[in-house]
Amino acid sequence: MCVSKSQWVPVSYVAPSRSHSTSVKVRSYLQYMKRKIQPPPSPSYPHVCQVGDPMLRAQAAVVDSGAVQGPEAIRTMVKVMQKFEFRMCVSQVGVSLGILALEFPEHMLDHSLPAAREVHGLTTVPLRIFINPQLRVLDERTVKFQEACETISGFSATVPHYLSVEVSGLNEKAEPVTWQVSGWPARILQHEMDHLDGVRYIDCMDSKTFNVKWAAQNE
Repeated sequence: MCVSKSQWVPVSYVAPSRSHSTSVKVRSYLQYMKRKIQPPPSPSYPHVCQVGDPMLRAQAAVVDSGAVQGPEAIRTMVKVMQKFEFRMCVSQVGVSLGILALEFPEHMLDHSLPAAREVHGLTTVPLRIFINPQLRVLDERTVKFQEACETISGFSATVPHYLSVEVSGLNEKAEPVTWQVSGWPARILQHEMDHLDGVRYIDCMDSKTFNVKWAAQNE
């Protein structure tokens, strides 16, 4: 809740319940004054939007063919994606447009055990950008694996996806491109296509498998 300067106090207090204490995040006076003077940042953001942001539930708008080449949103999206070493659609940086990017470089593959590569169908993927992508299912068999997303940081769940798909659209140079893919890259692609429809993996998951990175908490 926002209050006027005359009402503002630098410390908030919430009485703890008998069973546990409550941690309250308090905005400092400097943070308060900064937000009063400066407007909040606008997209495209240099970070990943988190669950609850309305943009993550928005239906992506079609990109005008005459405005494909060089939009700032694409550069920001790729920069943020490579910072976190994953895949991304542009809604994850706060822009509701039909644009996604995928990459799985060699050094990420090196972090996986050979057995995991075979089971998951892991393979390197050079940077690919699809604008106004359309998905076609090539193999309707589904496979379930644990899946995560930086928009729900720290959590994962088992999600089913088709074994093989095809995507078509435009690349960053406004050239028509088509890609047929199976295995883990197909899973990544379907995950991002869902984002463009405002669908999250938590909508499709096996809810019994939803978990935080619990093993790390025990170490």
